[in-house]
Amino acid sequence: MTHTQKPSPSWLEIIDKYYLPGEKVREVLLIHSAQVARKAVEIAKRKNLDLDLDEVYTAGMLHDIGIFLTDAPGIECHGTEPYIRHGILGARLLRDNGYDEKYARVAERHTGTGLTEEDIREQHLPIPPGDYTPQTTLEKLICYADKFYSKSKLDQEKDLEHVRRSMFRHGEKTLERFEQLHQLFG
Repeated sequence: MTHTQKPSPSWLEIIDKYYLPGEKVREVLLIHSAQVARKAVEIAKRKNLDLDLDEVYTAGMLHDIGIFLTDAPGIECHGTEPYIRHGILGARLLRDNGYDEKYARVAERHTGTGLTEEDIREQHLPIPPGDYTPQTTLEKLICYADKFYSKSKLDQEKDLEHVRRSMFRHGEKTLERFEQLHQLFG
């Protein structure tokens, strides 16, 4: 960090800014994000990854920051945007609030196993054209850890076969990208 850069605010600051105490969506976000963050830290330790564990935890806590802007009533989100956009919306929020670009990219690139330009075009997804697949180890780690937890079933971790079936439902290429992540982190 150069002397002109200021440190990113804490992950809790932005959650407090957009998610009010007592709101169900805050509880959903905090529980799910903590599950992902803990799993990512555990993997980083087990695999001896060259990552700062505080940054791993922060990335896990921030990856879904944009969900409140989406229309997903099943997880208490009552915004107007399609849920598929929560990653790019979260990335914008993080950038607008002065967070380090690495956290914005984690938010932007964690959906599914990442979204390719081909995915966006073929599925007519309401996302600006581009490659939103995870590139860095941190991005890949949070993307992988996220696949084991659902925001609609907060009390359980999915087993590997459940995750594989879920990925396959989104296409063979999605499953292939998950298997590449599993080779790194499983």
